[in-house]
Amino acid sequence: MSAIGRVEALAPVRTAAPAAPVRVLMVQTQAENAGAQEISRLLGRELERRGHEVHHLFFYRRTAGADRLPHVVHCMTERPSGIGGLIRLSVRVAGAVRRIRPDVVLTFQHYGNIVGAPLVRLVSSAPIIANQVSAEGVTNRAIRAADRLFGSLGLFRSVTVNSDDTARAFAGHPAAYRARIVQVPHGFEDKTTDVDRATARAGFGLPVDTPVIGCAARLHPMKRLDDAIRLLPGRPGWTLALAGQGADHDRLAALAAEQGVADRVRFLGELDPETLGRFLAALDVFVFPSAAETFGLAAVEAAQAGVPVVANRLDVLREVLAGDDGPAAVFVDTTDTDAFARAVDGVLADAALRGRLVAAGRRLAERYSLGAMVDAYERLIDEALGRAG
Repeated sequence: MSAIGRVEALAPVRTAAPAAPVRVLMVQTQAENAGAQEISRLLGRELERRGHEVHHLFFYRRTAGADRLPHVVHCMTERPSGIGGLIRLSVRVAGAVRRIRPDVVLTFQHYGNIVGAPLVRLVSSAPIIANQVSAEGVTNRAIRAADRLFGSLGLFRSVTVNSDDTARAFAGHPAAYRARIVQVPHGFEDKTTDVDRATARAGFGLPVDTPVIGCAARLHPMKRLDDAIRLLPGRPGWTLALAGQGADHDRLAALAAEQGVADRVRFLGELDPETLGRFLAALDVFVFPSAAETFGLAAVEAAQAGVPVVANRLDVLREVLAGDDGPAAVFVDTTDTDAFARAVDGVLADAALRGRLVAAGRRLAERYSLGAMVDAYERLIDEALGRAG
């Protein structure tokens, strides 16, 4: 257990109405359906249900993933580039914050923290709660230095981390920074569906009678989906279904063609949260070869939905997918193609193993309660506004 302040997932869920409605602004880099955006979507929805007013601000609109959110602002239609683009973004972010006049601001992702927080402070005195949901592998030294400086100087009222492994990454930070850290495990929404496997596969055009493995993730090199593609030449009966979008699409498609498996790699694009449950129902095994995570929400969602998981041997995934009666995943070095394939083979061939994985996965709903996560953020908001009782 980390020495950092922790909010337990099974803490009592607050049901009383808030002392007074709070106007909450959530600031993120890009609008899309991905892990950080799913957390802010769920948190915003639940805070709204508790009587608060929630606004979402995105630096730019990568996909339509946030279009249905209430009170949403996309500052740019595409990722800003060059000095001119950054100036326009800064002006638009500052203008939106002035118009919204938030009582408290939650920033997500590394640029949300180091770009969004200073821009908020230029035009608003609202306390800022920063969320560390970007793995160290996707940030550079300058980003980490800026984050360390801003947190140490008090720009962030609180800093949330979502796992023990992520908390350890801040062990060497100054005491002034570490004093602001609170550990809040992610909560999530049950993606279980009543749709049977054959129907789910038909809906995505996937084969009905042969093994289908899959992953839901941004198409980004850090997700190492190429490791999953490399499984297919040695397993001619398998199909790989990938749900997600991103800049790595063309490279992955080229690799599939090079490996002679393009017809068995299905790029399904970005799926909304409702459709994701049907995607999971279509899979025999969820594979998760990611090189770096702060939590691994997609793997947790898959396991809890009853899909056996084979995941990369990351400390953070071992932590979040652990269970009292055994882990909710099989862990393997996914860069070792033969070992990765054998691990998936083992799950496909062993009904007892699949049963243990599914049972352990189902219990994750208790460990990562959505209500407890929202309670934790509501307490942080109350503390930031000086009204904690």
